[in-house]
Parts: sequence; C-alpha cells; structure tokens
Amino acid sequence: MNKFSVDDLLKRALIEDIGLGDITSETIFTENHTSKGYLLAKQDMTVAGKEVFLRVFSLLDENVKIVFQCNDGDRVKTGQKFAHLQGPTRSLLTGERVALNFLQRLSGIATETSRYVDACGKHKTVIADTRKTTPGLRILEKYAVTVGGGKNHRYGLDAMVLIKDNHIKAAGGILPAVTKVRSRISPFIKIEVETETLNQVQNALEAKADVIMLDNMSLPMIQEAVKLINHQALVEVSGNVTLERIHELAMTGVDIISSGALTHSVKAADISMKMEES
Repeated sequence: MNKFSVDDLLKRALIEDIGLGDITSETIFTENHTSKGYLLAKQDMTVAGKEVFLRVFSLLDENVKIVFQCNDGDRVKTGQKFAHLQGPTRSLLTGERVALNFLQRLSGIATETSRYVDACGKHKTVIADTRKTTPGLRILEKYAVTVGGGKNHRYGLDAMVLIKDNHIKAAGGILPAVTKVRSRISPFIKIEVETETLNQVQNALEAKADVIMLDNMSLPMIQEAVKLINHQALVEVSGNVTLERIHELAMTGVDIISSGALTHSVKAADISMKMEES
C-alpha cells in the first residue's frame, strides 16, 4: 500500500471524528491518566488492518503501545483477545472509533473473501474483487481482499482494458471496440471483453480477447462457454455471484470468479475494544 495515501486517509478520518476535541474523554481524564485495554473478537474471522489500526494511534499519540497476538491473514475465534493496548486514557478513547472502523471493515472483507476462497475447494479458480468499493477506501479494501486470499481485479480505469456492454453498444459491436482499442494501446496491456451470450463469446474469441467475462450467465451457459473458449482466453465469471454458488461455478473450470459483494455490501467484523478496570 502507498503509505502516504493511507496516512492522508487516516488523518482525514481522525479530523472528521475528533473535530475540536474529545469533550467526554478530556473532561473526565487528566493528561497523565493511563489505562490498559484489549481487542476482543466477537465472531470467528480473518484479521485485516493491523497496520492501519496501529497507525491510527501512532498518528494520534506515540505514547500508546499496542501489541497484536496475530498478523493480517490469521484467523481468530469468537472470544479471543488478539491485541493488548496501553497508554494515555484520553488517546485510547479518542482513537478507538476510527481505529475500530477501519479494522472492522477490513476484517469483514478479508473474512468474506476467505469464505469464498474456501468454497472453491481444490479447484484453482481465483476469487477476485471489482471496482465496487467504498469511495476513498479502495486502496484498503482491495488490500483486505488479498489478505483473505483473493486477488485484485483492475485497481482503476487506467489498469487494463475492460470492454463492457455499454462500450460494445456504443462502438457497434465487440470486434469494432477491440480493434479500436488494440490500435491505440501498448501490446503489454490486456484486453478483457464482457459477454452476455454465446454469440458474444464467439465474437470475443474472434477478436482475440485476452480475458472473456461471462456476465450473469446461467450455469449451463457457463459450461457451454467454457467449452467454446477451450483455453484460448482466460475465463471470468461475474454477476449474481454468491457464496452458495462459488463451488458450482468453480467446478465449471472457469479461471476467475469476481464479485462486487466482497467490498460493496460485506458486513463489518464484530470487534470490541475493552478497557480494563483501574
């Protein structure tokens, strides 16, 4: 991750939450008051965002000390204390919400991704994300996907060519769209084409697309498309992808299963920061 971008994001989050100051903590506790606490997993999960959590408190107060008993990608159980904190009480309480927001969000994404990866079983199908990320959080959310065992699809529009349905309609077809793209881009940039029918799959093959996406196709149609493509291009399945469908989709022999649900609607992991009694 780009540390400068992440720092900017974390600083903006702290400014948003703290405003002119933490009225509650600053009126109850003196500057010298110290406390200890811990992070408690309230569900089974895959941890992601350890360094982000640490950095929030580092930016806020270098006197806060945090020790994690796990690393990103490790799985923890319900009821497990997986980190311990100590330092100025004001700082611990002021940074709690922002630090937890990031840790919970990223761990939720990593946890869901790991479920998708596990559902593939022994199949070599890659689980990938999409650009359906929270505005401003893409760098962190895509990182969390990799922590869960998934792979990142293109980070942004400048990463690769993905010719979608609206491009195809506006260009007058798959072949004209691919031809125009290929005449202008570097030969080192991959071209992916989104298809919705077997006829479009054939058109994408004739255009020599590097990756062919099968969008919102039924299982029988996916099976037919995989046979038609016959390893002439990478095959990606997208649309209506749920955890329950992962195994049957992987069994078709597709190379990639991409899902926006990994980032756009995932539930944050249930984590609490508990203070120990003085």
